[in-house]
Amino acid sequence: MSSSPIPNSPRLDVSAAFAPVAGWQRLLRRVLGHRGLALGAAVLGLVVLAAVFAPWLAPHDPYAQDVTQRLIPPIWHEKGSWTHVLGTDKLGRDYLSRLLYGARVSLTIGVVVALISGLIGTTLGVLAGYYGGRVDAVVSYLITTRLAMPVVLVALAMASLVGGSLQVVIVLLGLLLWDRFAIVTRSATQQLRDAEFIASAKTLGASTPYILVRELLPNILGALTVVGTLEMAHAILLESTLSFLGLGVQPPTPSWGLMVAEGKAYMFFQPWVIMIPGVVLALLVLAINLVGDGIRDLAAPEGRN
Repeated sequence: MSSSPIPNSPRLDVSAAFAPVAGWQRLLRRVLGHRGLALGAAVLGLVVLAAVFAPWLAPHDPYAQDVTQRLIPPIWHEKGSWTHVLGTDKLGRDYLSRLLYGARVSLTIGVVVALISGLIGTTLGVLAGYYGGRVDAVVSYLITTRLAMPVVLVALAMASLVGGSLQVVIVLLGLLLWDRFAIVTRSATQQLRDAEFIASAKTLGASTPYILVRELLPNILGALTVVGTLEMAHAILLESTLSFLGLGVQPPTPSWGLMVAEGKAYMFFQPWVIMIPGVVLALLVLAINLVGDGIRDLAAPEGRN
């Protein structure tokens, strides 16, 4: 009596199940192996956490004024007090609380401005690089015109006419910082528009919006991320400049640039009123630039494993 063959039981592909985990581990090793990126991400992460949890971390109301407690020095000073770890400003407001809430203002401006300018610049750059011809000529003219205008002077002029506020600063900077996005995406699109995967999509009958959004944009996303981090740092510095000159975020809103402006009258007698927000602002901008440089290095072909 012959035995019937036993059908082969299906095998579980264990390697496929653990492939995403291995990919994340490899990415984590690459990030930690890049010292600049790891340091920048750590500092930026701390600032983001401080901004998100500011209502719980702030020891005092950042808007509460008490002139009897004005210009208390930080804790490392001999006259410092643990009640106000980083001291108080000229109106008696707690400096640590205003720093934590000021992180919210800086990060909000940086992220929103990068999104607005990125949307404008990416759209113009992709259209110019893909279609070429007259479209490219018009976009190139717009880029040249924009580059001929000094950002700070234009922002100062418009803010003085319209009036300074958080919303005005975001809109102004978003409309002024799109040129780098346009230049990078235009160049990248010109290199990819004749690629084989674009030609295959056209052969299959894919529409132009589908090609631009689903085929082209994912391939230039790395370059856009790097530009976005740089413009985010640029926007934060410009906001601080406008606030320092009195045309940006208006008091009593906590802003690091505004804190520097409010403390400039005391810089020779209480230098910490300028040093503390200035150092924090410099660290944030440095961290964002380190993250952008690290992403660029990892996205480059020689940086991939």
